[in-house]
Amino acid sequence: MDDVVIEDVFDEDSPFVVEKVPPTNQDVSYFSQMVGEFLSLYGWHLLVATIVLYLLILHLKKKRSSNPRDAGSASETPNDAGFVARRQEAMEAARRKMQEELDAKAVIYREKQKQKEEEKRQQKMEHYKGIVPSLDMEQSASSSSAGKPKADRKPLRTTDYSPLSGPGGGSCSFRPGRRGPSSGG
Repeated sequence: MDDVVIEDVFDEDSPFVVEKVPPTNQDVSYFSQMVGEFLSLYGWHLLVATIVLYLLILHLKKKRSSNPRDAGSASETPNDAGFVARRQEAMEAARRKMQEELDAKAVIYREKQKQKEEEKRQQKMEHYKGIVPSLDMEQSASSSSAGKPKADRKPLRTTDYSPLSGPGGGSCSFRPGRRGPSSGG
C-alpha cells in the first residue's frame, strides 16, 4: 500500500493556502431573487393570511371598543340600593306612561269602530228604506188587484190526449223515425 501523506491546508507555508476575503456587502439582487422565489411559492397563502389577520384585527377592535362602554357603565352605576330604587321607579314611570298612551289609542280605536258600525247600520237602513216603499207599493197594488175576481181565465183542457200514447187526439201525431243505419251515400 501506498503511504498517504496528509498535509494541513491551514498551514501558512502550504502551497494550497486559500486566501480569506473579508465579507463585503452583496448586491440587493440576491435578496430580491429570494423574495421573488418565496412569493412565487407562497404568494397566495401569504395574501390569504394577510386578509384573515386584517379581519381579525378589525373584529378585535370592534369588540374592544364595545367593552369600554360596558365597563364604563358598570363603573358609573354604583351598587347602592338608592340608585337601584330610583332606576326602577323611572322604569315603572316610563311603563305607566306607555300603557296610558296605549290605552288612549285603544279608546280612540274603539270609538272609530263604533262610528264605522253606526255608519254601516245607517247605510243599511237607508237601503232598506229605499226597498221597503217599493215593496209596499207592490203589496198594495197586488192587494188591490187580489180583491177583484179574474173573469178572463180559460178552463183547463180535459181531453184524453196524451202525446206518448200515439194518435187519437189533436191535429198532429208523432211518429218516431226508422231505426238502423241511414240510407244514402
